Amino acid sequence: MTARAITPILARRLAVAAQGLAGERPAAPGAADILALVRRLGCLQLDPLRAVERSHLLVLWSRLGPFDPAALDTLLWQERSLFEYWAHAASIVLTEEYPVHHLFMRRYAAGEPVTARERRRHDWLTANSALRRHILSALRRDGPLPARAFEDCSAREWRSGGWTAGRNVGEMIDYLWTKGRILVAGRAGIEHLWDLGERVLPDWTPRECWTERQVVRYAAQKSLRALGVARPAHIAAHYTRGHYPGLERVLAGLERERLIVPVEIRDGQTAWPGPWYVHADDLPLLDRLSSGEWAPRTTLLSPFDNLICDRARAEELFGFRYRIEIYVPPAKRRYGYYVMPILHGDQLVGRVDPSMDRAAGRLRINATHWEPGVKPSGAIKREVRTAIEELARFLGARSVG
Repeated sequence: MTARAITPILARRLAVAAQGLAGERPAAPGAADILALVRRLGCLQLDPLRAVERSHLLVLWSRLGPFDPAALDTLLWQERSLFEYWAHAASIVLTEEYPVHHLFMRRYAAGEPVTARERRRHDWLTANSALRRHILSALRRDGPLPARAFEDCSAREWRSGGWTAGRNVGEMIDYLWTKGRILVAGRAGIEHLWDLGERVLPDWTPRECWTERQVVRYAAQKSLRALGVARPAHIAAHYTRGHYPGLERVLAGLERERLIVPVEIRDGQTAWPGPWYVHADDLPLLDRLSSGEWAPRTTLLSPFDNLICDRARAEELFGFRYRIEIYVPPAKRRYGYYVMPILHGDQLVGRVDPSMDRAAGRLRINATHWEPGVKPSGAIKREVRTAIEELARFLGARSVG
């Protein structure tokens, strides 16, 4: 199949539009809009930091504008249309896509351990079968429960070179969660409430056991549609990050079936290294963008936003190099503690370093940095200011500055 040539501008616009970051936003976004957006994105990465607000809420805000987080809680804890599991990282995912995640649940820590780490984990799990039974029995009897409700009856301490050393209950919970034996049934603040997976998931959850090929075939298409335009490495780093065995063969099959189509990104006479793909279902969107149908927005992005969570792709497609400086000593930070990139149309034009002072009801803007070569006009500055003020309203801040 001959690859269609598109410009870098068109590629960026397709990526932005596929992410729900262009076009009209719903006037009064509710649960249906949130669910539709998660279907488009595939997952919302979770992160405990709240320097501004939780990352998954910022991802929704960047696309929907001000919304009521209670609507997300309804989807998670009442309707159970969403649940927490691994995708990019710890994430909010779709219950209707349970067969995709169930493959990883089935295969996690199954089979004979091969690596030294796998053998160490296997030995630790075997030695601490009493702790595993204690957690499952307590949940069966009294769940949902927070982690602190479980007695540490481990026979062997978990050892690691990181912060998880000695976290025996936490380590066993992580194992049981990844296996799908237990799931997050609710939250008390930032504290998880755990329960048996069979009680958390609704009766309508699809329970089919998909094969590896079925999962990779589905997930590859889901990843590509969320990205808009992508190389195989980008697909593999998105949605179910790192879980695409046989991806090259699957993509070749999808191309033969014309479910995905090759494109060539050309900057003048220079073709970008490929191959690049677009999903066939997004060709109408690509045609509209090619004809000039483009409704750009200006907004701020979470450091873990789906558009930029693949740092290499963000640099390749947008020329935007982004690194988290949370663990960098303050004097050595280049941009700030919790920096939010500025999306203006199809470009990442700068970064804002905000922090929310909840006691004072103030959204503090510690610094604004423009990208090299960007000379912001008065109009761009006003649009960025409007985005900041909109964020402040969403956070419930009474002032900005």
